[in-house]
Amino acid sequence: MTPPADTPPAAPAPVDGEPAAPSRRRPRFGLLPRIVVAIVLGILLGLVMPEALARVFTTFNGLFSAFLEFLIPLIIVGLVTPAIGELGRGAGRMLALTAGIAYISTILCGLLALAVSALLLPRMLAGASVGTLENPEDSAIAPYFTIEMPPVFEVMTALILAFCLGIGLTLVRRGALQESFEQLRTIVVRTIEAIIIPLLPIYIFGMFLGLTMNGQIWTVIGTFLAVVLMVFVLTVIVLLAQYCVAGWAMRRNPLKMLWRMLPAYATALGTSSSAATIPVTLQCTKRNGVAAPIADFVVPLCATIHLAGSTLKITSFAVAIMVVTGMPLDPAKLVGFVLMLGIVMIAAPGVPGGAIMAAAGILSSMLGFGEAAVGLMIASYIAIDSFGTATNVTGDGAIAALVSRLARGRVSGDLEADDGVELAGV
Repeated sequence: MTPPADTPPAAPAPVDGEPAAPSRRRPRFGLLPRIVVAIVLGILLGLVMPEALARVFTTFNGLFSAFLEFLIPLIIVGLVTPAIGELGRGAGRMLALTAGIAYISTILCGLLALAVSALLLPRMLAGASVGTLENPEDSAIAPYFTIEMPPVFEVMTALILAFCLGIGLTLVRRGALQESFEQLRTIVVRTIEAIIIPLLPIYIFGMFLGLTMNGQIWTVIGTFLAVVLMVFVLTVIVLLAQYCVAGWAMRRNPLKMLWRMLPAYATALGTSSSAATIPVTLQCTKRNGVAAPIADFVVPLCATIHLAGSTLKITSFAVAIMVVTGMPLDPAKLVGFVLMLGIVMIAAPGVPGGAIMAAAGILSSMLGFGEAAVGLMIASYIAIDSFGTATNVTGDGAIAALVSRLARGRVSGDLEADDGVELAGV
């Protein structure tokens, strides 16, 4: 029987004694190893690279950051709006559920950091003093030029717009408007695929190159080594606790789920940006079995409102600065600070250093930090900003798993796990 004309010819069977022809598929050099290489090269070359050449990468990073800031509101509207619309009538409850879980997670991390810091830091930092540190932005390598790329609207405007439009889509019959937002989502995803993902390693390289050449990261880490180690241990405890809950929700091995989030953790570690990590976090979350409609709704939302790692780090460093500067540790004032910090973090942009900039006001108003203390806080935070961001985005995957379990049967749409949109290079 003759095969149809459009059937490709079968591959010739290997002759006895001869090995089969090797597959032509080339091994893919994934995002995670590229990030690791970029970090290592940034640190090593930062020791020897001339400033004139380093300014090229600083210029690139400035342009990349400006474009990312421009893209963030479009990412939120393009991903959150159609995701809410696809969730159907349960979208309002989904929004309240996700926001409530994110706030509780953030507050619990802040209270944990406060309790451990108040217990350990007065002993660990007894007799310690902190010298004057420059603001990292003042000593940064200047770019050759900058280009302003103002976003179409602010992040909070994008969130409110996405909520209103998305919930509105659940109240009307599916039609051209829903399809238009789905096409907008495709455009946003393709832009991320074609620009953000391929350029991330170069951006990460430039960040670590600048930190090494400025020397700020070594100064701050050397001064607060005990605090850094304590924060790192706390982030590990937090992530294990979050994924124990996520494992229960998905009925899966929590350690395997946490391992699958490693590319998102590494990306956030290099970029210090929750927003830049959204596509990677989405991919990792879907691989953990979270349905695409849930993941597409929860992950971009949590990139803005869930800053558990940042809250943990801000609280720990705030207590450390109060200890080394001799300020009294008032438990009631500190608990109030943590509760307010959880609210302030909702408005923090998902870009490098966004959390500490949002928190600077309540550091002064609630804890009485002066200019020097706030400057020291900013220097300490920005130098290791990426660890808090990495904890934030990794925890977003756990929240998505928990929301998926709690929302099962309460929203319309296909909530079965699927692979979703594959992002090239992840």
